[in-house]
Amino acid sequence: MSIAGLQKTSLIDYPGLVSCVVFLTGCNFACPYCHNPDLARGDLPAGGAMALDDFVAFLEQRRGFLDAVVITGGEPTLSGDLVEICRAIKSLGFLLKLDTNGSRPQVVARLLEAGLVDYLAMDLKTLPEEYAPHLSPRPCAEALTDSIRIIQASGLAHEFRTTCVRPFVDQDRIAAMARRISGAPLYALQALQTESLLNPDFFQPLPAPFSPLEMEQLRAAAAPYVQRCILR
Repeated sequence: MSIAGLQKTSLIDYPGLVSCVVFLTGCNFACPYCHNPDLARGDLPAGGAMALDDFVAFLEQRRGFLDAVVITGGEPTLSGDLVEICRAIKSLGFLLKLDTNGSRPQVVARLLEAGLVDYLAMDLKTLPEEYAPHLSPRPCAEALTDSIRIIQASGLAHEFRTTCVRPFVDQDRIAAMARRISGAPLYALQALQTESLLNPDFFQPLPAPFSPLEMEQLRAAAAPYVQRCILR
């Protein structure tokens, strides 16, 4: 079992609904600015992974209070028990949101075919062809492009989001990235948080976060290509 953490209540992770957030461990990317470094490395808490039965018992107790469950990571699509976890959630009547980096489109497609997802959120970190070698150990543009296509064709509520970090993001890149997801209902941009980084040595020195004015300029560069572009 890969459940490494549980946030019992969230008012922001599933738009408009009260949710809990399940954290699965392990990631196939190595974004140096990742703010969940333990999960990215595949670490488990001192007590080990949470058993599925314990998670199901928690959800049963929260019926009538929680509307939805958000599965995040790490990268959830790497988990061999993702389908089992999703089936357990859906069997209890909860809506389910999946966060993904888009690297495994075949898993996303499988979940969609099985009717196990209600909301999709994909991180877009820079231009797909620029992930390797600093974000991904190998080129992944084809997989990312397939995930974008699958998500946009799904008919489900979805969003794309970018953590804005130099040198991976600038105004030209953001505009080009927004064109790749043209027509998306929501594109969310968020500023870098430097409190906990997977690889702080990558940045010498640490990059200055984009200022509020610069973030607004990035938003304005993306806005013409999507239905709604927001700052988080």
